[in-house]
This record gives sequence, structure tokens and C-alpha cells, in this order.
Amino acid sequence: MTHLFETDAAAIDWVLDHVGRDLRVALPLGLGKPVTLINELVRRACADPSIRLQIFTALTLERPEPGSDMERRFLGPALDRLFGAYPQIEYARLLREGRLPENIRVTEFFVQAANWLDVPAAQQGYVSANYTHARDVLLEQRPNLVLHLLASEGDRLSLSCNTDITADLLAFRRRGEAEFTVVGQVHPDLPFMPGPAEIAPGECAALLRPEGRPYDLFSLVKRPVGLQDYAIGLHVSRLIRDGGTLQIGIGEVGDAVAQALLLRERGRVGSIWEGCPFPRAGAFAETGPFDTGLYAVTEMLVDGLLALFEAGIVRREVDGAAIHAGFFVDSRDFYARLKALPEHQRARLAMMPVSFTNALYGDEVSKRAARRDARFVNAAMMVTLLGAAVSDGLEDGRVVSGVGGQFNFVDQAFALRGARSILTLPATRRGKSGLSSNIRWSYGHITIPRHLRDMIVTEYGIADLRGKSDADVIAALLCIADSRFQAGLEETAKATGKLPRSWRLPDTARNNTPEAVRAWLAPHRDTDLPRFPFGTDFTEAEQALLPALAELKAASNSLPALLSLAFCGLRGTSANLEAEAMARMDLTRPGDLRTRLAAFALRGALRNSS
Repeated sequence: MTHLFETDAAAIDWVLDHVGRDLRVALPLGLGKPVTLINELVRRACADPSIRLQIFTALTLERPEPGSDMERRFLGPALDRLFGAYPQIEYARLLREGRLPENIRVTEFFVQAANWLDVPAAQQGYVSANYTHARDVLLEQRPNLVLHLLASEGDRLSLSCNTDITADLLAFRRRGEAEFTVVGQVHPDLPFMPGPAEIAPGECAALLRPEGRPYDLFSLVKRPVGLQDYAIGLHVSRLIRDGGTLQIGIGEVGDAVAQALLLRERGRVGSIWEGCPFPRAGAFAETGPFDTGLYAVTEMLVDGLLALFEAGIVRREVDGAAIHAGFFVDSRDFYARLKALPEHQRARLAMMPVSFTNALYGDEVSKRAARRDARFVNAAMMVTLLGAAVSDGLEDGRVVSGVGGQFNFVDQAFALRGARSILTLPATRRGKSGLSSNIRWSYGHITIPRHLRDMIVTEYGIADLRGKSDADVIAALLCIADSRFQAGLEETAKATGKLPRSWRLPDTARNNTPEAVRAWLAPHRDTDLPRFPFGTDFTEAEQALLPALAELKAASNSLPALLSLAFCGLRGTSANLEAEAMARMDLTRPGDLRTRLAAFALRGALRNSS
């Protein structure tokens, strides 16, 4: 019998009475956390040291906390609109404040990118594990309680956004190989995903059905897709074969890849390629429409894949599904579109455990047959000249995010005939110390070792590394590096004896510059390469502010750069959108001298970015 509750307090009273006070809690990754329920449990444990609470989870979602004055002006009035009125997760707040009591322990195997770099307790509690291994790491903790956000249609229940590990846990329990109590919380905005995600009501020992909406679901804010992102996405699109298999990750590059594939389908990509200034190998020439269509198998169902499904590009079915995915967390528009799909269409988006999506083990013959011509597209932070990839951490040991499933998909690419791993990254980054290359000679931490090097894509092209010698790998990566760093990287490789002294950079790779990217793609910005290809919650003024604020932040470490922006802001007159943007930041009539200088610099950045 499932016990029904309407309040968090009543549900947690039941947990303490029936499960006990030594609680080993498994919480889903990301969106699937029942926030108010876990917050009530954490508050009880804080007030009562006799409660021992261990939490194993990943990707604890948090709304951003504005830091600088500009961030407060921009984000403060729009947090609820952009991210939803999503409550702070109590254990995360306590971790940040250094006040997590000794009777509560939090372990995560993947964290929200860059959010926890300077929180020692979170860094110390991180467990490094591939996504497919996280289930076994969890089972070794002998969880006795699973708290899970659920979707419902009448009496039917669905794991919805998080079949990733929970589906396997429930299967273990049915076979008598694990023992734990499931307490679910129903959320009315969560899309009901049928098929493998649906569970019998009896799987839950207790179910919280609060009146109305307990809180807004977390909403990811889409970042604008820049021309650099589009250049990467267009190069990647040349690798995707009709009738093949696709996996793409979240973020601007994933959106750019999806948009490039939509342009292929609409016959609009040819004119873009005509102006490309970068070499295009004949082996990578997939630019036509999709006669057979694609099948997607991915750990994360992202908006780009949903858009490709809605457009009919992702339509090749495997066991009745065009997409097999392990979890999702995205925007409110994404959730609404999923909910609006007829059930037979939602059933074609089959939510599965990551033991299915991220691995070939189990029914391997069928998986191999289905995942033909697979292209697994994931983002890296840096790549060494010998082909190792850095995707999850810094060389001082601090974790930026986590390995997640990236290694799983690289491994699959080498295990499947005709499959390729595609790691994408911008050629450069700008940090506190200025501009640096993301293609480096070496780095003190790696995520993907060089013996699994495959395909690397920057805005300047594709480097095919699989099966190549070290010298050929170095040469290929130099050809897609930014031209401002090629000479230094080349000299280092030659000095170590890994590149022949006689090697010369081809003339075709000597113009790898942001200006060349802009000259190529800017003419297509208004027609085919929109900043938000899949919609946005930002107003028009906020959209104008985003690149301006990025430029202002980049200039903030250099007084000459700031003064240059301010001088630009002093000259000329304001356009209507500029005036609207300044009003949005409450900087129409700035007060003190410091604020006036910042306002002029922002005006200059708005004019530059426009």
C-alpha cells in the first residue's frame, strides 16, 4: 500500500518512523530532486543530531548568485523569470556557508559546471566516476531511501526526467538484489514520459501529492550562440551521416550543431560553405538533406535533439523509439513542448537507464546493429597537442564538473564499427591572465587519454586523429589552432623532437583568426544563424546586453581597455535599443563617479557588440 501525503512534514515524519534515523539517501541527478522534501529532511537532521543523513547525488542545480554590481543589475530583476522560482537546496546552502553539520554528508559524482570550485567541502566530497559506474558506486553505499520527483497522469506515475540510474535501481530491487524505500513527490509541470519511464504506483511506499505547484521547475537559461559556436557546429555537421546515430550535449555548440543539421535539411547550408575560408577535407562532406533520418541515443535529452525530432530529422526508429535518453533538464519551454506532445509521440522519446544509452553491455548485438555510423559529440575545455582531452577539472585537482558520460561515449566510438567520437572546443579562451590557447602542449589533468584520441573540432576545422602517429596528430591540431598561438606550439613540439624540424604549417591554416570567422559567417547571421535558434526568455534589451556585458567583463582586468570602452560610450548618440538596455540596467542616470564610468563603459560595449 502506498501512503499518501499532502505536506513535506508529514512525509518526512513517516520516513523517520518507518525507514529510521540512519538514512542513506539516493537523490536523482539534476531536475529529479524533490527539493522541498529533501529540504525538510535536511532541516530535521540539522535540528536533531541523532539523525544520520548521507546523500549520494549529482548535479545539484542552483540559481546563480549575482556577484558584481553589473551582475546584480542584470540578473536581480529577472531571476524568477529566467530560472523559475526554484528554491535553494538546503544542503547546498550549508555546504557553501561551511555549516553542514557532522551528521550530514553529501557526495556527488557530477557538479554544476564551475559552481563549486572554491568550496572545499564540495571538492572533498566529490567522487570521480563514469556515469555508467555511478550506479554501482551508489549501491556500495547500501542506500535505504530513494527520494524522487515524479510526473503523473491520473493514477499513473513516471520517472520522467530521471530514468538514468533510478530505473536500474528499481530493477535491482525487483530481483531482490537491493532493498530500499522509495518516496516520490508529484510535480504537475513535469512531463509524463511513458514506456520504460513509467512505474507502478506500488513502487512508491509513500507519495507526496501537494496541492497546486510546490515550486517552479528549474529552468536552464539558453546562452546566445556565437559565430564561433556556429563555425564549430557547421564543421561537425559535415560528419553526420544520413541514416546514422547521433548524440550531442547541452550548450551553445550543441544548439549550433542542431541548427546546422536543420539548415542541411532545408537546403540552406550550401551557400554558407561557399564562403568558408578554412580547409574542408573531402572525407567530411555530409551536407545534404536526410532521406532516411537519424536515430539518437544520448544520456541527456537536449533542446537541439527535441528540435531535430520535431523537424522530422531524428526519425529512424529503434524498438519504436527515435530517441533513447537517460535524463533531461532544460527550459520551461522545453518541458511544455514535451507535455504538449501526444502520448504516442512522447513514447518515441524513450527514457532509459544510462546502462542502456551509455554502454553496449546487455543485448549487445541489437545495440550494435542500431547504433550504426554513430557520431558522439561532446565538449572539451582543452586538448593537448598529443590528443588528450581536458573536460572536467583543473590541473590543481579542483573539479569543474565531472567525467559524466563523456568517457562512455568515447569508449563506444572505438567499440562500434563506423562510429566516431567528436570533441569540440573553441580554439581560445579569455581569462584573468588574458587570451590563451585551448590547444596546449601539455596539461596537468586529463579526462580522455591520448590513446583514445579521435576527432577534434574547433571553429577552424576538423582534426582527424584516430590511428595517426604523434607527429601527424600534432600537425593536424596545429592546423585548427588559433594563428596567434601556432608558432609557439609548433616550436615546442619541434624542440621536444615530436615534430620534424622540416615541417611547415600549410598556407591554408595561417589565417585562423576570429576576423576570418566573422567575415565568413556574419553575412548569414540574420537569415540562418540566429543568436537563439531555439528561443529565449531574454527580452530584446537583455539580448543586446549579453554580448556587451561579456565584453565589459573581459575588459574589467585592464584599465586601458575599460577607458577605451568608456571613451566609446562618451561619443555619439544613443539608439533606441541602447537606451532601453541602459534603462534595464538602471543606469540611465548613474550616481557616483565609479558608476558613471561603468555606465559609459557599458554604453561603449553595447555599441561595439552591435
